[in-house]
Amino acid sequence: MWERFDEPLTLTDIADTAILSKFYFSRVFRTLTGTSPSRFLAAVRLCMAKKLLLETSVSVTDISIMVGYNSLGTFTSRFTRSVGVPPARFRLMSQLGMSAAPIALRPGNPTAHRGSVQGEIYVPESDHPIRIYVAAFKESIPEGQPKSCDILDGSGRYRLVGLPDGQWSIRVAVVSRRPVEPRPWVRQPLFIGATQKPVVICAGACVEADIMTRPPCSLDIPILLSLPELDGWQPLEASVPNRSPGVAAAVVPGA
Repeated sequence: MWERFDEPLTLTDIADTAILSKFYFSRVFRTLTGTSPSRFLAAVRLCMAKKLLLETSVSVTDISIMVGYNSLGTFTSRFTRSVGVPPARFRLMSQLGMSAAPIALRPGNPTAHRGSVQGEIYVPESDHPIRIYVAAFKESIPEGQPKSCDILDGSGRYRLVGLPDGQWSIRVAVVSRRPVEPRPWVRQPLFIGATQKPVVICAGACVEADIMTRPPCSLDIPILLSLPELDGWQPLEASVPNRSPGVAAAVVPGA
């Protein structure tokens, strides 16, 4: 999928490469990745679309074709649903140094009569000073804007507040802070992590959920709203349009 995302891949095509029936392949794939092949492919395509939007001047129409969509309308609606803003606005906001995350999603905004999740984040030893991004998503694929987030400089305890009752998927990305990179979309993840199963909030309770992190791999679901994008609301330097290529506002596993 990472190599042929621009092609009209079917489930049969993908399963054939693994020499499995499409039904058995789907079960195995979901066990390994936590989602279906079709949703994973859609996530890969939108991840690459973000990269093209931020690193090139190619039109939105051409980008939609380059990442495997025959319909501009379908691409735009899916991009907007997954990222939170339309493709053209996403590109403009990045050029202006604006974050796609509203103030309400930043840390420290508890809401009455809602629950929270907190716990320790365990990170492998690293020679880099680190920054940790934690966010709660409604689905197993981290699409759109998270309901709550927290940002830690160095390992420690996180806290996500203002979560309505229900099931929540908690995702973590760990990036290096050396050197300090003012452009969040070019940061590479050192480690990623997630709760093993959805966290259940009931009656506004506070739930404990520790999270282990590990190096990313190609089986990991791309994080469509880059967690490092969450603290990027301050204006960037005037040199932003001339930025060097990098990971485009998405945590790309295995990159």
